[in-house]
Amino acid sequence: MGKQVWVKVIPWSMEVAQAAMESGADALWVEPGIGLTVKKMGLIPTVAEDGDFMVGRDVVEKEVLEKKDEEEVVNLSFSKKVVVKGKDWTIIPLENLLSRARNIFVEIADLQEGQTALAILEKGVDGVVLHHADPQKVRQIIHKLKAGNEEFELLPARVKALEPLGLGDRVCVDTCSSMAPGEGMLVGNSSQALFLIHSESVENPFVNTRPFRVNAGPVHAYIRLANGETKYLSEVRAGDQVLVVNFAGKSYPAVVGRAKVERRPLVLVEAEESGQRISAILQNAETIRLTQPGGKAVSLVDLKEGSEILVYREGSARHFGVRIDETISER
Repeated sequence: MGKQVWVKVIPWSMEVAQAAMESGADALWVEPGIGLTVKKMGLIPTVAEDGDFMVGRDVVEKEVLEKKDEEEVVNLSFSKKVVVKGKDWTIIPLENLLSRARNIFVEIADLQEGQTALAILEKGVDGVVLHHADPQKVRQIIHKLKAGNEEFELLPARVKALEPLGLGDRVCVDTCSSMAPGEGMLVGNSSQALFLIHSESVENPFVNTRPFRVNAGPVHAYIRLANGETKYLSEVRAGDQVLVVNFAGKSYPAVVGRAKVERRPLVLVEAEESGQRISAILQNAETIRLTQPGGKAVSLVDLKEGSEILVYREGSARHFGVRIDETISER
């Protein structure tokens, strides 16, 4: 089970509850007696004194103000889900709790708190409880928190042609994270066909490894962001969150530290997936790698007709980076 996003709807608001359910919330925290109303709206677990998760029996709220409160949270966490609260929970030593406890949730009021809680110690809390009265904000926050846990069905495509091109402006995306072998970013000429471009985490005789970097492609190319949208590489800036994806389709957000644009020779990579021709343009260099099924990085210089590489195909088109149901042909 992935990270849980619960929404506390106290006091009761039909609009907030509907927004939470439509956005993929994992549970609604409501007052006693509201459970039947929720069940008429759809199938979603409730957290309440009379809910599917019963407050007191299955879930407890615990304010952490001093050391003895931490010990109580640790003990409770082995039999219940513990929602940690505080006057300012960001200074609660969550690191200490996460290293010793399980079933830790944190109540949050905004996106930044949620992202911090879900990423702390790389492991993150088991879930967050969002308490916000604005239905639109609830939709936005859930959407962005869930996007970081997105899983992709990556497909093998066969290389059909490699064509050296002239010079162009290409973008290196340097992040604040170190990527592992088998990880990279989804980039392509079309938002409906993105190639898994491998990070510079592979040892080679020419330059030192840069595991924080993906030499992504030219300024016109699309890159997948952590909020579910795409962006032109030319628009990527420090502070943006791009999506790091591994060969198995698992993903996590990474903060951009710098987007470096330099003029370099380019190459067109054409491949075929399910009978459709797709393409990406990349820098023409040995250090640029795509990703094979199984996670092995393959250099451009080692690609040949018939080589298999991983791609992501998206059925919907995009308008200003947002998915839409519209027929668009990009060649």
